[in-house]
Amino acid sequence: MSLIITSPLRGWASALDSVPDPVFAQRMMGDGVAIQPLGDTVVAPFDGEVVTLHEAGHAVSLRSAEGAEVLIHIGLDTVMLKGNGFTPLVVTGQRVSRGDPLIRFDLDAVALAATSLITPVIVTNAESFAISRRTVDCAIGACEALMTLVPVQSETRRRSDDGTSVEQAVTLSLPHGIHARPAARIGEAARAFEADVHLVKGDKRGDARSTVALLALGTAFGDEVVVQARGDDAETALAAIVALLASDMGEGAPVAAPCLPAAATNRLRAGQIGGVIAAPGLAMGPAARLRQTEIAVAREGKGAAEERAALLAARNEVSAQIEARAEDASGGVASVMQAHLALIDDPELLAAAETRIVAGSSAGFAWRGAIHDQIDAIRATGNSHLIERIDDLVDIERQMLATLTGTALDGAAVPAGAIVVAEDLLPSQLVTLAAAKPAGICLARGGPTSHVAILCAGMGLPALVAMGEALDSIEDGAPLLLDAELGHVTIAPSLADNAAFTERLTKREARRTAAQAAAKDACHSADGTRIEIFANIGTAKDAALAAAQGAEGSGLVRSEFLFLDRETAPSEDEQHAAYQDIAETLAGKPVIVRLLDIGGDKPAAYIPIDAEENPALGQRGIRVALARPDLLETQIRAILRVRPGGQCKIMIPMVASVDELRQVRAIVERLRGEMAIAAPVEIGVMVETPAAAMTADLLAAEADFLSIGTNDLTQYVLAMDRGNPAVAAGVDAMHPAVLRMIGETCRLAAVHGRWVGVCGGLASDPAALPILVGLGVTELSAVPGFVAEAKQIVRGLTLVEARAHAKLALQCKSAAEVRALARAFEETR
Repeated sequence: MSLIITSPLRGWASALDSVPDPVFAQRMMGDGVAIQPLGDTVVAPFDGEVVTLHEAGHAVSLRSAEGAEVLIHIGLDTVMLKGNGFTPLVVTGQRVSRGDPLIRFDLDAVALAATSLITPVIVTNAESFAISRRTVDCAIGACEALMTLVPVQSETRRRSDDGTSVEQAVTLSLPHGIHARPAARIGEAARAFEADVHLVKGDKRGDARSTVALLALGTAFGDEVVVQARGDDAETALAAIVALLASDMGEGAPVAAPCLPAAATNRLRAGQIGGVIAAPGLAMGPAARLRQTEIAVAREGKGAAEERAALLAARNEVSAQIEARAEDASGGVASVMQAHLALIDDPELLAAAETRIVAGSSAGFAWRGAIHDQIDAIRATGNSHLIERIDDLVDIERQMLATLTGTALDGAAVPAGAIVVAEDLLPSQLVTLAAAKPAGICLARGGPTSHVAILCAGMGLPALVAMGEALDSIEDGAPLLLDAELGHVTIAPSLADNAAFTERLTKREARRTAAQAAAKDACHSADGTRIEIFANIGTAKDAALAAAQGAEGSGLVRSEFLFLDRETAPSEDEQHAAYQDIAETLAGKPVIVRLLDIGGDKPAAYIPIDAEENPALGQRGIRVALARPDLLETQIRAILRVRPGGQCKIMIPMVASVDELRQVRAIVERLRGEMAIAAPVEIGVMVETPAAAMTADLLAAEADFLSIGTNDLTQYVLAMDRGNPAVAAGVDAMHPAVLRMIGETCRLAAVHGRWVGVCGGLASDPAALPILVGLGVTELSAVPGFVAEAKQIVRGLTLVEARAHAKLALQCKSAAEVRALARAFEETR
């Protein structure tokens, strides 16, 4: 049975494509019609109920008795008027009849203040209703027929109810809730089981195999989610999914990108445009304006069989393209590509597209509709972090439609060294653009935690986002200075601006060049003090990259990578092979293997840990290992087997007492005897707790070395959970309290002549290195790509000036003061 939607306004009806806002024009919120109003009163388009009425009075949605939901949005950017010019005439929950007045607005005042008066009328639940007829490109009166809706017959999947049915509640530790990357991992884990697994949040329920269904749950950090599993292997599946949800899945604490403060915005000079820093750095070059290619698709299909085959062929082709990108990528690019692979194979998306194809739509139209249904669901959550992930869905939509229609996507014509200027970019566009080697990125839209921002940071590509409409003033080819440290771009800079900026760039490039030239040389300070620069690694591939950068060894082998994302623990042989590969790649260099660091934010499905009110203060690190001597002894045997003997050293995580060190040493010595290993094995401890820092002298009396994990030490010193979005922005290891802990650790360890290293994130922060050296740290273990530059920074220091600098840092009152001091110190170099 069809439903006629009448026009809520008198005016000119047009297609949504004419709306100068991609949210509506690209149907991100649903399909419908736009009206250029000539009247000042919005009336009900059918008999129904007022579902929502925005507090600003500019938007209202209604639901018909048949279940159709329609949004009427008066003008563009009118939410910023904060209700000025709008008079609501109804309230939420009120029953209305067709033609009843809903909102009255001041036509002239709103027209002057808004971006546009054009008013989209959107069907927001397109999964239930399709538009069979619409009125466009003509004048229309209020209450005249605008659209005709027909119900969509949806197919439901049937699963077997055989086997066990279990469920368990879990509190999400994901810093940003379930967005694309975690959803892809959950889906991958769920597909390894026969059981039917669902996640439930409130009244929402999503299939764990469906990335999109999980995104639509609208979860956030700390939300309680119920995991339900039904089937023969339900209990195993439940344990695996609960373990994933209780971890941060490698997301870590959300990084708060430095936004441009209002005061700084006011200090912008003429010819400068401010923005939010997505990836730090400096760049200069001509503007290369990138405009998105529009992809038109036919609505009607040529038959279900032909359209289904076309959709499958396009999916296979795009999937192969993404897999090729993933194979050549590492780090953030690889993780984004994996998330895209999960989306393109998402069963919910494919089922929704199939339903539309059966109803007569073309493959392209069906795919676009399926994508935008899910975009609507995500946008309805109101979660800003999830909404940023809409770009991934739009990206998959464009790649599929380009393949289906033979449309060439943009991005290949950007010249090397240019600064890309665009409304927004999709992840796949950025990966393609990166091959052309642009100098930087300026985007009118976007957010600092979007996948594009993550990719730019991983590529070392300076980027500003959320620059707004002012970016439209930049002409193609205009000379630009991109300062993604202070947060602005300068258009048509003066000769003086160019000279100062060039000097900054030259200085940094000279340091990088010198670093690469001397990468293989041993690292000494300017006055001859030996400072070892090691690398943090997880695999032999990481070790090879570190060696190429001149790493003098590995200060941290993250052995937990062998234990996570699997159903059983790795065998002794598997572990030995991994450690042996790393040792051979770093031939002749020290390799420090951290013992299994499981628990808290890194759970393993096969190591059951009872739910903890505060996992950061519970079963973590060596506490878990000592509770599972079978796992601990297997790992130690694997390390002891590495040849040559003694190259691999053992490091104990999360130590809080000397007794833990003694227990591990006793096991090592017993196993050495059983395995007839003569070579001694050095055993060190990680200083990650205040207890370890303040008893460093007691630990140093029995440990062979100490290494500071600044990430955990910082959260424990500051009592700020680095996985909690509410406080994570304040978790800065440059806080004077943390620096004092580091200094005290070095002082106490020196009593027994033990060296102290830093293997946490602070060792990869160029501003921190002079302070760490001045505090007494003699080994720094950084990310592989920073090793050569870290060596060069240390070579430019004398121990006297480093100590004086560190002393000043300890007197600062905040992390911000320390960082300001560090910037001033760098400028004197």
